[in-house]
Amino acid sequence: MGDKAHTHPGAAGRAVAADHPASVRNVVLVGHSGSGKTTLVEALALTAGAVNRAGRVEDGGTVSDHDDIEHRQQRSVQLSLVPVEWDGIKINLLDTPGYADFVGELRAGLRAADAALFVVSASDGVDGSTRMVWEECAAVGMPRAIVVTHLEAARADFEEMTRVCAEAFGADDPDAVLPLYLPLRGPQGPDGHAPVTGLTGLLSQKLYDYSTGERKESEPGEDELPRIEEARNRLIEGIIAESEDETLMDRYLGGERIDVKTLIQDLERAVARGAFFPVLAAAPAAEGARQGLGTVELLELVTGGFPTPLEREAPRVTTVDGAPRELKPSDPDGPLVAEVVKTASDPYVGRVSLVRVFSGRLRPDETVHVSGHGLADRGHEDHDVDERVGALSTPFGKQQRPVTHAVAGDLVCVAKLNRAETGDTLSAKDDPLLMEPWEMPDPLLPLAIQAHSKADEDKLSQGLSRLAAEDPTMRLEQNQDTHQVVLWCLGEAHADVALERLRSRYGVQVDVVPHRVSLRETFAGRSAGRGRHVKQSGGHGQYAICEIEVEPLPGGSGIEFVDKVVGGAVPRQFIPSVEKGVRAQAAKGVAAGHPLIDVRVTLLDGKAHSVDSSDAAFQTAGALALREAAADAKIHLLEPVAEVSVLVGDDYVGAVMSDLSGRRGRVLGTEQTAGGRTLVRAEVPEIEIGRYAVDLRSLSHGTARFDRRYVRHEPMPPQVAERLRQQEREAS
Repeated sequence: MGDKAHTHPGAAGRAVAADHPASVRNVVLVGHSGSGKTTLVEALALTAGAVNRAGRVEDGGTVSDHDDIEHRQQRSVQLSLVPVEWDGIKINLLDTPGYADFVGELRAGLRAADAALFVVSASDGVDGSTRMVWEECAAVGMPRAIVVTHLEAARADFEEMTRVCAEAFGADDPDAVLPLYLPLRGPQGPDGHAPVTGLTGLLSQKLYDYSTGERKESEPGEDELPRIEEARNRLIEGIIAESEDETLMDRYLGGERIDVKTLIQDLERAVARGAFFPVLAAAPAAEGARQGLGTVELLELVTGGFPTPLEREAPRVTTVDGAPRELKPSDPDGPLVAEVVKTASDPYVGRVSLVRVFSGRLRPDETVHVSGHGLADRGHEDHDVDERVGALSTPFGKQQRPVTHAVAGDLVCVAKLNRAETGDTLSAKDDPLLMEPWEMPDPLLPLAIQAHSKADEDKLSQGLSRLAAEDPTMRLEQNQDTHQVVLWCLGEAHADVALERLRSRYGVQVDVVPHRVSLRETFAGRSAGRGRHVKQSGGHGQYAICEIEVEPLPGGSGIEFVDKVVGGAVPRQFIPSVEKGVRAQAAKGVAAGHPLIDVRVTLLDGKAHSVDSSDAAFQTAGALALREAAADAKIHLLEPVAEVSVLVGDDYVGAVMSDLSGRRGRVLGTEQTAGGRTLVRAEVPEIEIGRYAVDLRSLSHGTARFDRRYVRHEPMPPQVAERLRQQEREAS
C-alpha cells in the first residue's frame, strides 16, 4: 500500500459494472452525524475519477443520492450507493446516515456490505452509538478500518485520536488498532496552526504530499526517520501479531528484516480477516484539486485489504416452505438469490429497489420470484409473487446509469418491482428461495395521525402502505381499541421524515394527534343490577327482565359468565342472549367508554313473557343490567403496564433508574453485562413511556437502548385517572 501505479476511468460518471465477484468490494461508511462520511464519499469519487469536480457529476448535483428532504434537513436520512472504480475493481460505497433515528438505513448498509469504514471526526471523537455499531460488526467478524477526518480543526490531533480509537475499539487488543500513515504538516500559519498537507507511509517509508492538489511521492529527510521508525516498529509488531504465519514474529524478534511486500500481504490478510484495524487520515480536495488528502491510500486499502464477496459466508437460505438450502459464497453460476436492501420511490421511474446479489446473476426483463416473510408485525403481509425485472442501473447523483447485468456480490438498482419491499428475497421463478431477514430495531416512539381532509383520507391508506414498504423500521398500527392510526417510529427525526414523505411523495396531508393507550375498566367490588326491557307498541311487544351480580376477578381473567337461574325464570334459550348482551356492553365499557375486563357476571333471576320475549329483548336486558350494576359500583380505570429492559452504560445506571421511578416505574432488578453495561428491568405504565425513546437517548447521550413488552392492565392511581378524564373532557 503506497507503491502502486493506479488507473481509473477517464470519463466522470461512467457506469461501472462487474463481471466477477472477485472484482467487487462492498464498503459501508459508518460514523456519527457530522463526522464527514458524505464528504469523504465525494472525495473518494473525485479521486477515482467518478466525478469531474468535488462532489459533482457531469450533469450537475452531488454524487451522493440526496433527495429534497436531505437538502432541507441538511443531513443524510437514507442509505446512498456511490459506485466507483479503482485499479479495475468496482467499489460500492454505501453512505449511511449518522443520526440514531435512521439506524434502519445503517443496518441495511451493513447487510449489503462486506467491510466497514468507521469515520471519526478529530474534533468530536468517538461517541457511544459508534462504539455500539463497532461491537455489532465485531460480533459477525466484519473487517473494519478507521478514517480520521476534520484534521483541519484548530485542536485536531491525529496521534491523540489514534489513541482514543485504540481505547474505544481495541478493548481486547489495543495493538490491533494502529495507524498506517502519519500526517505530514506544513508551515505554521498566523494562528499557530500547522495544516496537514500530506502523509508519511509507515510501511513504505515514503512521503505523500497533497499540497498541490495531487499526490506526489518523495523520500523523508534524515530528521524525520526516528519518528517514523518508532511508529513503524509498533505497526510491524501489530501486523505480525495478527499474521497467520507463526514463525514471522520469531524471525522479526531475531533481527531479520521483513520485506515490505510480505508485511503488506500480511496486513491485507489481517484486515480481511477482521483481526487488524488500520487507522488512516483523509480530507476533501481543495477547490480545483484532483485528489483529496488520504483518498489514494484509502482506495488502496479497500481494493487490497478489504475482502471480496467470495470471502463472505453465504447467507442462510431456505425454500419458501422452510427447507434449508446450501449456497456457495457469491457463486455467479449458482441459483439466483438477491435481497432488496432499500426501496425508494422516484418521481420519474416509480419504485426503485436497491438489490444485493448474493448468488447467481440478475438481468433486465427476466421474471423473478419475490418473497417476503417475517415482518407481518410491522404492517408487511407475507407475500410470494412473480414479477418482471425492469431496467438495471447504478446511481450517479439523481441519475441512473444503465447496466446490462449484476453478478453475485454486486449491488444494483432495479426498476419497477412493484410488489418488492425492503427485506424481500429475489430468486428464480422456477426455484423460489427465501433469505433469513436481518435484525431490525424495534420502533418505540408512537405517532398518532389522522387525515387532514376527506381528500387526504382517500389517499392515506395507499400512502401508508408505500411508506411501510420502503421502511421496515417503521410499524403501522390500526389500533382497534382507540381507533387511531399509529406510526411507530425510531425517534422524532424519523417521524418528521415519515410525515414529509407522506406529504411530498404521496400527496397526503395528515395531522398529528395525541396518542392514546388502550385503557380498560373493571369493578372494584361486588354490585348487583336489574335489566328491565318491557315495551308494547302494537303487535308483538318486547319483554325481558334479568337480575345479575357482578364481582371482580384477578387480572387476566377476562369476562366470566355464570348461569344460576333456577326454576326456569329465564327460559334456557334466552340465557345465551343475556350473555351476549352483557359481553356486548362490556366491550363498549360501562363508565368511560373503555372495555370492561376481569369480572364475573352471574345471572341470578329474571322474567319472560310467552309471546313478547325474544333474543333481542334479552340481549338488551343483559346490557341494561350491567349498566345498572356499574352505576352503583366503584369502577377502576385500568392502564397497560409494560416490562421495560434498558441496556445502558454503567455511568448512566443511576440516572436511568431514577428516571424510571419518576415515571411510576417499579425496578425489578439489574444485571451486569459485557462491555461495561448494565441491563435494568422495570415495570412501567405505558402512558408514562410514550416518549421514552427520545428521553432515554437524551439521558444517556445516545448510548442506551431499550425494549418493551406488554405485561398486564392494572388500576390507575385515582389522581392520574381523574387527570386523564379531565383531559378527555377538554378534548371532546
